[in-house]
Amino acid sequence: MAYGLHFGELMNYNEALSYIHSLLVFGSIPGLERINELLNKLGNPQDKLKFIHVAGTNGKGSCCTMLANVYKESGYKTGLYTSPYIVNFRERMQINGEYIPKETLVRLTKQVKDTGVVVTEFEFITALAMLWFNEENCDLVVLEVGLGGRFDATNIIKSPLCSVIMKIDYDHTAVLGDTIEQITNEKCGIIKRGCPVVSYPLQEKEAVGIIHSHNKNTVIPDLSKLQIISSNILGNRFLYNGVEYKTRLIGEHQIYNAITVIETVKSAGIDVDLENIISGIAGATVPARLELISKQPLVFLDGAHNPNGADALCGFMKNYDGEICALVGMMRDKNCDGFLEKVLKYCKCVVTVAVKENPRTATAEELAQISENYCKDVMVALDYDEAIDAICNKSQGKAPVFVFGSLYLAGALREKLISKYNL
Repeated sequence: MAYGLHFGELMNYNEALSYIHSLLVFGSIPGLERINELLNKLGNPQDKLKFIHVAGTNGKGSCCTMLANVYKESGYKTGLYTSPYIVNFRERMQINGEYIPKETLVRLTKQVKDTGVVVTEFEFITALAMLWFNEENCDLVVLEVGLGGRFDATNIIKSPLCSVIMKIDYDHTAVLGDTIEQITNEKCGIIKRGCPVVSYPLQEKEAVGIIHSHNKNTVIPDLSKLQIISSNILGNRFLYNGVEYKTRLIGEHQIYNAITVIETVKSAGIDVDLENIISGIAGATVPARLELISKQPLVFLDGAHNPNGADALCGFMKNYDGEICALVGMMRDKNCDGFLEKVLKYCKCVVTVAVKENPRTATAEELAQISENYCKDVMVALDYDEAIDAICNKSQGKAPVFVFGSLYLAGALREKLISKYNL
């Protein structure tokens, strides 16, 4: 059993990570009993912190990063808790943009482990983050839900400054339900009595009804006050309530994420100057969210893997209709056919690859078989290096390259792509 692992005083960073990842054997088990017991033994550090709590299917990471950047720009010591990570495990816990130090992670890993409470990996990491944010006396923490909301470990908090419901779509249906109403109800489990709620503006009608049933005073950005100026590979420019904003984050969907952030800051009740909202949104960057890896040729990396993610990606891909070379890897438990049907209609060729060392991955052959229904030029790659070489050859340095299908794929390929295209 993972809990039989023993580390003495010489535990190092790699050993701490190995221990944390060993808890994956217990999977993701809904319920707040274990995290409640664990945090009780740790002195309930979460009760001494202020939070903005963010749930939803898509856009959580972008929203959380923009929010944290706004408050950092405003001079507040701001914690950020997100998942999953793309390159570095310590991305998951940050204060004012700085990752948790390795030595701190090691020390807190021992402290959480020594409670003896049997928990899942996500519960363990959540408790560790709460300890660190409290130790560092954060003014507030932007807290991203891991899965769902109602029974997510992050929902151990009591009275957030604001609860945010980002775009809701079909994902993790085996756990959250297979209708928008069921999924929305799970996400809305983070809503607390008497606390402000802000919702993403382009929800399905069914989702809006459920959100309002949880809080009839939910704030939804007013699209009549939005004017989009431009949206391209450099980001977005738009007016909201007569004020001009910019994002470095690419894709028109990031505009809707940004105006949700603007309304959240207004609702959360912490003093922030308009200039800091503008600069915080403008400066936010998130890896693998339509990330521009190279301008010549154009290479984009995106973690899209569900229907709404496909829609957001397609909204940008349509600018290059019929020219795109796609590199795809996906998890087998996603709706691979539905996803690929949407995105591959914009692609002239596709290279498929399995996500290495992930038991949930679809094989390259499985993805190729599906892709052949929607694209004429399909190639199977045996590994990441072959996949990158193949997509480079097909692009010939001219056609735009889009890499997508899974955040796990994005994490595995990001440094390789940067090295390949930014020599």
